[in-house]
Amino acid sequence: MTENARPLDTLNAARNKRVIVELKSGKQFVGKLKAFDIHVNVSLNDAEEVVNGETRRKMGALFIRGDTITLISPE
Repeated sequence: MTENARPLDTLNAARNKRVIVELKSGKQFVGKLKAFDIHVNVSLNDAEEVVNGETRRKMGALFIRGDTITLISPE
């Protein structure tokens, strides 16, 4: 993250790239970040649920509510 970058700027730079999204429940999803809003609600395409580093199931398009997210990271 550059010195003056804001968190939403960093998230915007990750748009159309694969990201890992971890939830408060401990679940992880990997997919291409399609869109997000100021509440960090995110929309992923080609999403997969990942358990212990392995794909458990393919989800396709997925919307995740921002208040359930603890982490978003490049894959």
